[in-house]
Amino acid sequence: MKKFAKILGIIFAILIVIGIGIFMLLNKTIFMKHPELSGNPETGKWYDITPQDAKSSDGSSWHGLFNLGKDKNKVVVYFFGGGVSITPETSEGGSKFYATNMTAQDFVALGGIGSDAEENPFKDWTKIVVPYASGDFHAGTGEYRYTDENGKEKVIYHNGYNNYSQLMNKVKKYISYDDVESLLVTGFSAGGFATSLLADDVINYFPNTENITVAVDSSLLIYKDWHKTATELWKSPAEISDRLTGNNIVLDSLVALHEKRGNQVKILFDCSVRDDTLQQYQGYIDNGKMEQSKDNSDKFQIALKQMVKDLQDKIDGVGIYIWEYGTHDDWNGTQHTIISSNFVEKLENDKSVADWMIDAVNGEVKNYGLGLLDKEF
Repeated sequence: MKKFAKILGIIFAILIVIGIGIFMLLNKTIFMKHPELSGNPETGKWYDITPQDAKSSDGSSWHGLFNLGKDKNKVVVYFFGGGVSITPETSEGGSKFYATNMTAQDFVALGGIGSDAEENPFKDWTKIVVPYASGDFHAGTGEYRYTDENGKEKVIYHNGYNNYSQLMNKVKKYISYDDVESLLVTGFSAGGFATSLLADDVINYFPNTENITVAVDSSLLIYKDWHKTATELWKSPAEISDRLTGNNIVLDSLVALHEKRGNQVKILFDCSVRDDTLQQYQGYIDNGKMEQSKDNSDKFQIALKQMVKDLQDKIDGVGIYIWEYGTHDDWNGTQHTIISSNFVEKLENDKSVADWMIDAVNGEVKNYGLGLLDKEF
């Protein structure tokens, strides 16, 4: 009996150790939360900034992230991704289609372009980070109301534009937008769509900045009713939705940016050649099924080739980086997004996406990986 009790005690002790380890891991990842900024920020330290009226889609509190870099006059405005609501049905579908609240987003900021790794050329830049919990490509000001299957009234807050705007206005207390010398507007996935939609709006905050780069990471979906979604579901400001005249929301937005700003802004676009996640959303748009398949991979590659052609035809000097990573044997899909993860990995022509972006910032806009668009998988 004593031996049995001793064994139980050992097992119990092991379980406690495992439990403590899991708890510590979760606190350093999913449940990580940076301190709320008050007073003067310390250089290189991450902070939360919580605007008073900012909301996630589920009505919970939303906050932005801020890191005052050693290079105070070089700023990255960085939009996070996390799915999208395109129709009332996807709004009601909630987390099946998009990030509905702030869970785990403080942790995301520490990777990729936000990391302090020596290889990251943006490690010392000041960073204004816009997390994503609104389903509207950070472009909405609306509330979608419906009655659920139990007869309960529900509200989805597509308030991404409101959240972003309040964050930008609060950050003015901590850095001088008038003194910024170099500006990079970027984002991944839904944040890449936001980069195209909101770049012109962001630039307006920095009236004296001459060195401006806009970089869209992994954002391509073809849908004929983007304008309707932006106006009726998200209730985006007219200056954003009025640009949406075709079926490619990123192309419409970047072309409009180039037509307005010309050579003042260097425009970049990167994407993996058979994006695993974008093909699922495109499948949902096309046939109502979120799935990965060889056929969806093939279709995405064709659409991406057309996207690159359209960008090059309509935007003088656009920079393109097409890459292949993590190709899946079953459906030949490739990794979705890169700037939040393996940003500094040299994937094409011995150049990383980080190299490509900092070269553009420094005036050398180049193209890499275009041959992948014709590769047979």
